[in-house]
Amino acid sequence: MKREEKEIIRSSAAPAAVGPYSQAVKAGGFVFVSGQIPLNASGELVAGGIEEQTGQALANLAAVLSAAGRGMESVVKTTVFLVDLKDFQGMNAVYADHFPSSPPARACVEVSRLPRSARVEIEAIAAAGD
Repeated sequence: MKREEKEIIRSSAAPAAVGPYSQAVKAGGFVFVSGQIPLNASGELVAGGIEEQTGQALANLAAVLSAAGRGMESVVKTTVFLVDLKDFQGMNAVYADHFPSSPPARACVEVSRLPRSARVEIEAIAAAGD
């Protein structure tokens, strides 16, 4: 069996991984982006509520995708993790701005806690292109 080629993706415009994982991996025709929480590139949690945190998480996602040569339009699936589903409307409004047409498939789940006391985390799978 031939070993699948993979490429590790890194972006200095997004916070560095806070554990033993990659920001993203390109393999099998896709880019798998690790969960992005609302840290700025310096690794500090952004101030504000769910709207600001969602915006930063999506900006980080976009930065990692850019490092892979892809844009938000290439995203085919996301998973959104919320500490409180009461934040769904605020998250959803910001999310919709980042995917204005042909949004990706999505799951959204409530979790008990996220790293760095974030209120939201978003992971994605994007088409890798050629």
